[in-house]
This record gives sequence, structure tokens and C-alpha cells, in this order.
Amino acid sequence: MTTQMLTDTDKWMRQAVMRELDWDPRVDAAAVAATAQDGAVTLTGIIDTYAGKLAAERAAKRVRGVRAVANELIVRLSAPRLDTDIAADVAHALRVNAAVPETVQAAVHNGVVTLTGDAKWSFQTREAERSIRHVKGVHALHNYVSVVPRAIEKDVRHRIVEALHHNANLDAREITVSIAGETAELTGTVGTWLQRETAERAAANAPGISRVHNKIIVVPPPIEGADEIC
Repeated sequence: MTTQMLTDTDKWMRQAVMRELDWDPRVDAAAVAATAQDGAVTLTGIIDTYAGKLAAERAAKRVRGVRAVANELIVRLSAPRLDTDIAADVAHALRVNAAVPETVQAAVHNGVVTLTGDAKWSFQTREAERSIRHVKGVHALHNYVSVVPRAIEKDVRHRIVEALHHNANLDAREITVSIAGETAELTGTVGTWLQRETAERAAANAPGISRVHNKIIVVPPPIEGADEIC
């Protein structure tokens, strides 16, 4: 592929990402900029909520051909909130989500939330994150919740493979699953970043699995019309 074709692809991808950001109602794209190079997208600028920052990242990953996203967006509120108020809202959000166990705790410092404690299932750690994404004033989130090891079922690898192949949003024909203790390792290739994340979530939900090493490589199909920059 020539240098000019690579440049055209980068321009196409940048414009496609910006369109995706503009179309996503969860993202205020007015102060967001995107650059693209060789399948890697970088998001920069200012956004008013942590949930919006994550939504912008998901929007970029939806664009065909994107293989990695560097999310350098800065969350900045027009009216800053005190950590005391943020912590109260975070505690309420965790408490009302029945999927989050009482063993999960949160600390807030300068708008950064740190989750600690333990859970029985990986999805419970994700639920804890999801609960507080929309809390006003949250700038960033660190999740250190541990998944307590459970007995590994004998057919756990088979169940993971079955779940991958039954998922309508995933082409699992090129994915390989291996199990070592309570860790699942995924290797192979998929066509989109979202398929990679879908495979990881499916493996993480298996009984007894506390960690997933996702080594799946995103190999997008050729982008048609990239030389026709809109």
C-alpha cells in the first residue's frame, strides 16, 4: 500500500470518527478533536462528564478499521463539585444497584473514584463501574475490586466457546480459548474492536473465571472508498 493510500485512509477514519461522535447523543463533541494514524485513533479536548468520555471512546471504536483508541479527553465541569458530595452520590449509586455486592467500597479524591473490595463474579465489578459513570463530578475511575476465586467447572472452556459462537454480535470462528486456573486466555483475530470486547465479556462471565487475558488481534477488512474523502 502506498504512502498516499495510507494518508487517505487516515483522513477517512478521522472524519468517520468525528461523524460518529457528532451522531452520538451521549457525547458533547463541540470541544472534542480526533486524529487517526494506521488504525490508531487519539481523542483530545474537553468534555463535561466521565460518562461522556467513555461514550466518546465507544463511538470511536465503532468505526470500521479502528484498532486502538487513546482517550486523552479531559473531564472538566463548569461548576466543580466537592468530593464529599460526589462520594455521597457514588455510595447511593452503588447501594441501589442490586448487582453490586456490599463488599464493594469506593473512595473519592479530587473527583477520582477508586473501587476496592471483592466480588463473586466479574460482571459485578463492571456493574459497580457502570453505576457511577454518570455521577456528576467524577473525572476518572480506578477499579481494584477483586474477583474471589470459585470452583472451576469441568466444562468451563466448552461453555465459553459455546457462548462465543452463540453471540450474534461476534464472529468467533478465529478465536481460541484456553484455561489456566481461574484465568481464561483468548487468542486469534476478529474484524472489529467491539467484537474483541464482546468476546472478553463473554469469557469473563463464565463460572469460576476471575481474569481474562485478551490477546485477540483486530484485523479489520479493507475500507472501501477511503480514497474518496468526504
